[in-house]
Amino acid sequence: MTTTTADAPARKRLSPRKRAQRARIIQYAGLGLIVLLGVLFVDGRQMVNVFFRPDVIAKTIAPELGRALLNTVIYTIGAFIFGLILGTVLALMRLSSVAVNRWLASIYIEFFRGVPAIIVFMAFSLLPLAIPGLRLPLDPYGAVWMALGLVAAAYMAETIRAGIQAVPKGQLEAARSLGMPAGMATQKIVLPQAFRIVTPPLTNELILLTKDSSLVYVLGLTSEAYELTKYGRELATTYANLTPLVIAGLSYLIITLPLTFLVRRLEAQATKAR
Repeated sequence: MTTTTADAPARKRLSPRKRAQRARIIQYAGLGLIVLLGVLFVDGRQMVNVFFRPDVIAKTIAPELGRALLNTVIYTIGAFIFGLILGTVLALMRLSSVAVNRWLASIYIEFFRGVPAIIVFMAFSLLPLAIPGLRLPLDPYGAVWMALGLVAAAYMAETIRAGIQAVPKGQLEAARSLGMPAGMATQKIVLPQAFRIVTPPLTNELILLTKDSSLVYVLGLTSEAYELTKYGRELATTYANLTPLVIAGLSYLIITLPLTFLVRRLEAQATKAR
């Protein structure tokens, strides 16, 4: 039986399963090539000596590492709470019917989203020069919370605003029709639902804040107030070795991995709820 030219392309087409198998084979081959190149061209002994030197690991894993980890957590949580409160206020201002409120919130959000966080930290480190005698409460924690929180609030505000707008307007209208004031309806009905919607992205913001806490070194802290990155940098300079920075980087995973797992669970629950 003669095969027509129209049947040839149909036979040559791969099924989705075959395409997936071919893609996996290519990926595994690429990974194998990278490993082979690493074995052939990377000096394993030198890598261990620079990044995982045993004697430096033993000196790095000390009580001071635990204190730096705790400081990182304290800086992150305080900045997150500050940013969440301010971000909620900014989100409500962005949705306000008063034009001045919308303009002020927009200016704040665009400014702090456009300025690098390190510049904000530098500004806070120079505040005592601009305002002699100024002392922020709970220093140095208060300065870190405000510097990190001011930047985080700009991003949280947009996230919270999107959550508020995602709540059906009919619920607010129903509450108003029952005689509930607008402010109370927003507080009791709209905001709780909005926060349930934006919990996963807010948790992502918490992860980003954990990593941004590494900018604390700009403030010139004492050793008791070191966070993980500053602690690792100091020891890396002392021992002229990168092992302390590797240990500090791995310590961040103690904070970020559980949060990443939490985000996935929350996103999965939100998907099921839909």
